[in-house]
Amino acid sequence: MSSSERDDDARSSFGQGLRLGVPYALVGALLSLSFAVLARQAGFSIAQAVVTSVIVFAGSAQFAMLSVIVGGGGIAAALTASGLMNSRFLAMGIALAPSLPGGPLKRGAQGQAVVDSSWALANRGDGTFDRWLLFGTTVPQYVTWTLGSVLGAVFGGALGDTDRLGLDAIYPTFFLALLIAELRDRTSRGVALGGGLLALALVPVAPPGVPILAASAVALVGLARRPA
Repeated sequence: MSSSERDDDARSSFGQGLRLGVPYALVGALLSLSFAVLARQAGFSIAQAVVTSVIVFAGSAQFAMLSVIVGGGGIAAALTASGLMNSRFLAMGIALAPSLPGGPLKRGAQGQAVVDSSWALANRGDGTFDRWLLFGTTVPQYVTWTLGSVLGAVFGGALGDTDRLGLDAIYPTFFLALLIAELRDRTSRGVALGGGLLALALVPVAPPGVPILAASAVALVGLARRPA
């Protein structure tokens, strides 16, 4: 394949990713707005709420961190909780790494674009990933995540109690949709189902983040046993 053909393929995949990312971006805007409102109520300044979203860009980790802080926990406990919530990215990164060109630093930089939906959508189903589709899917999500955080931090006081809006139902629905997508792939069906059921069983009895960590461990085992 010539250089121009590769460039055309990259542009096509990136554009497709942009389109696929829009629905997730709209959901992300609501979640980041909710986080910013709660962060302001917890004592964050406008700048702190926005910068946290811009740098972390991981909703479940941000909410876990915030819940610890609101509950009176220290920085170490908050960072531990957010780290546990993001542990799933270890398995996702290991699976993605062979599809990223360059050395460790370049691949690490490209890996910063991974979010749950972009990883799932870029998965070709044969153990490889379309990196340009992944990048394109993440771009609108990052833009609306930042925009939602700004709106929530600046104007969120007018919303009052965000629980009455039902925003707490968005995350379970979002991750369930991703799980259903993985169940369609025969090679990952068992791992996805096993990890999902284990996480569900642990939610009532384990501290926040532990169910995700256990599900990630199942994914790592499944990845190790994947046929070459």
